[in-house]
Amino acid sequence: MTSSSESRSARYFPITRLSGVSELALRWLGGERWAEAKPRQASTVMLVRDGERGPEVFMLKRVSGMAFAPSMHVFPGGGVDARDGEAGLPWAGPSPEEWAERLGCTPAEAQMYVAAAVREVFEEVGVLLASRSTAGPLVDPHDETWAGVRERLVTRELSLAEVLVERDLVLRSDLIVAKAHWLTPVFEPRRFDTWFFAAVMPEHQVADGNTSEAEIAEWVVPEDLLKEYAAELASLLPPTLVWVEQVGAAASADEFVAHNEDLALVMPDIVQTPEGPAMRIDA
Repeated sequence: MTSSSESRSARYFPITRLSGVSELALRWLGGERWAEAKPRQASTVMLVRDGERGPEVFMLKRVSGMAFAPSMHVFPGGGVDARDGEAGLPWAGPSPEEWAERLGCTPAEAQMYVAAAVREVFEEVGVLLASRSTAGPLVDPHDETWAGVRERLVTRELSLAEVLVERDLVLRSDLIVAKAHWLTPVFEPRRFDTWFFAAVMPEHQVADGNTSEAEIAEWVVPEDLLKEYAAELASLLPPTLVWVEQVGAAASADEFVAHNEDLALVMPDIVQTPEGPAMRIDA
């Protein structure tokens, strides 16, 4: 699953397949320019499990009224909370310093991205990568004592650190891996500097998708979703498409959930091709 920079190749995604993006992309391609939006730091998580036909990944189909990626299939994720990077967050597994070396950023930023990934997958799908000890069984966040906790995280009434401290838990950074680093194109009014992580679905937990941002939340067989995409029955942004393909190419969930060595930043660019305007990525 690991690639190297030497093996990178260009791929092209027709602008017509990117609803909500095509008009701005065409204006940018035509030479029009405007102030570039400051990217928002974000984390997203590919939660995978083994199914009868190979690895499956949990995905959300966003509601049509969302300002970013409406009606598109996405992985759980979202913007960081600055408190995700504060000292004192209970932590087990590779340290923020080790993560910083892997991600190429400061320890505080590394902690923030990893903690945001853990927090977001809990907020959006109810899966919590935390335990009472550094190597113990993961907590079950679905009993009645957890009622309202996710909502209070979503509204930022609580921070992830406060939840962990209150319940005597530690974040398990050993259960998550880094797969890719993508930046939204410069012409977009909403831009995200996003780290893509992956984790194996924990046993004895349930991915429920109880979030107001999604109209559908389900385990996806990559082959089926890719067929829907090819038939123009499903919409995927380029990074999502790339990583659904990668999940489908893996022999198992465990094989997929391994750190990528090539974590160079990928930013799509709008170009003209013989077949028409397209988004180009080198990945």
